Amino acid sequence: MNIKKILPILEWLPNYNRALLKGDLVAGITVGIVLIPQGIAYALIAGLPPIYGLYCALVPQLVYAVFGSSRQVAIGPVAMDSLIVATGVSTIAVMGSEDYISIAILLALMVGGIQFIMGVFNLGFIVNFLSKPVITGFTSAVALIISLNQLKNLLGVPFIQSDQLHLIVKDIWIQIGDFSINTASIGLFAILLILLFKKVDKRIPNALIVVVLGILIMKFFGTVLTDVSIVKEIPSGLPSFGIPEFNIAQIRELLPIALTLVMVGYLETISIGKLLEAKQDVYRIRPNQELIALGLSNMFGSLFKAYPSASSFSRSAINEESGAKTGMAALISVVMVAITLLFLMPLFYYLPNTVLAAIIIVAVLGLVNFTEAKFLWSANQLDFWLMLATFFATLFLGIEYGITAGVSLSLIILIFRTSRPHVAELGKVPNSNFYRNIERFEEVTVDEDILVLRFDAQLFYANSSYFRDKLDELTIKKGPRLKLIVLDAESINRVDSTGVEMLKERIRFYQKREVLFYFVGVKGPVRDVFFRSGFLDIIDLQHFYMGIYQAVQFYKTGDKAVQEKYAKYIQQSNT
Repeated sequence: MNIKKILPILEWLPNYNRALLKGDLVAGITVGIVLIPQGIAYALIAGLPPIYGLYCALVPQLVYAVFGSSRQVAIGPVAMDSLIVATGVSTIAVMGSEDYISIAILLALMVGGIQFIMGVFNLGFIVNFLSKPVITGFTSAVALIISLNQLKNLLGVPFIQSDQLHLIVKDIWIQIGDFSINTASIGLFAILLILLFKKVDKRIPNALIVVVLGILIMKFFGTVLTDVSIVKEIPSGLPSFGIPEFNIAQIRELLPIALTLVMVGYLETISIGKLLEAKQDVYRIRPNQELIALGLSNMFGSLFKAYPSASSFSRSAINEESGAKTGMAALISVVMVAITLLFLMPLFYYLPNTVLAAIIIVAVLGLVNFTEAKFLWSANQLDFWLMLATFFATLFLGIEYGITAGVSLSLIILIFRTSRPHVAELGKVPNSNFYRNIERFEEVTVDEDILVLRFDAQLFYANSSYFRDKLDELTIKKGPRLKLIVLDAESINRVDSTGVEMLKERIRFYQKREVLFYFVGVKGPVRDVFFRSGFLDIIDLQHFYMGIYQAVQFYKTGDKAVQEKYAKYIQQSNT
């Protein structure tokens, strides 16, 4: 057993040197500066006291640095997961209550446990059922929902918090006239500053700058700006150890939202991890190890009062751009968070909630992906409509039902595409031995008594009837002159018992009509299935060829050398 695969930290820590420390130190401090105000802000999205955002940035980061296969991914509180937590837990307990907090921590334990089990049993492939269009539609919708939910803090109006667009918009329409001019002015000014700093240089700690400015404004002018709400006292100190309280009924209620967080959290982490991996050639992301690392991060985090955490796109990008080379950068960020928790929390007393709302809105609106939508419209309109369906389902039905709708539609489209794959009739290119699709190449020639077709997929129970129907359709077009069917099987990489039985039935059917059935380019594993299934009881080796040209030539000329060559090839490959 390779211990480095279980503990990826051993891949870089033994060879750690001063040159690596320089980049990690700068990146760790930079990410820590961004993480502290973001952690406080994202805890508010989750409906938790601000301190829990920093708890979420402590132990999970530490654990991921040890077990994560990516050296630059930044783990901690994220906006999307925070809103999912709020959406799920608020149906069970009152936001901010002790029960609410304990359930959110229990949710982290559940999410971590599921992720860990999936990683141990190599189930990372399950996430492939969330296609890119579904992810784009889902994240874009969630970004809008998070932004709208933050308008209550940005404008100083007690709008309802919901994950359904129409409910939020209705309440905003009713109460928008009650907004606080002072609160809105500070919040909008913070947004403009963040956008300005991002345009100048993304590495500028814009969130920290607006937090400091907001605190100074409220400290010195708070007596005038009495309508601007502030964070007020946040408790200091590191989180204490404790096992989350739970019961079976709560677990049953939380399971759907936990599964959503498992998928979304893993997607966030693997997506940013793959993006950062492509920028270097030092290490490779291992998807199942990422699941194990995420699972352990959430499980151990829950023992120290953390709610579900995942990878942050923005902080991971900042980490890489600031020069992070190893997980040491994450450990430095952990030290900064710990110092803040121990000594600096009183400084955040005058922090305006509207500034936190500004940080959140700017961060999440970057997830609204117009570029991907334009690409999908031009590249594949079916994928575009899938993205749009997921987008609107998430907006109007809620986060949990939105992701369920997206996955369901993805599976339906997958089934549709695999059950109706591409089938092409081929014709011979003049003065060559090549055969091409007659619908794409006008110059090809077609023999009246020969049908050459290509099936571009595996042949199994879901598409065997479609294959039979297309075959019969093409043979009917040929009419009574048809004497030979040549199936180019080069693209068929697998065949099941249903496909085999369908082929045997069609071969017998056409034999009765004195039509030959030849196979071309059959792959070894597929050929083995054919032979084990009794094909040679119906047809012999003279019906199998390496290429279409050879098959047609043998039919036309009866060239025994062609067949002997293939029979010799079959014999060698079988031995």
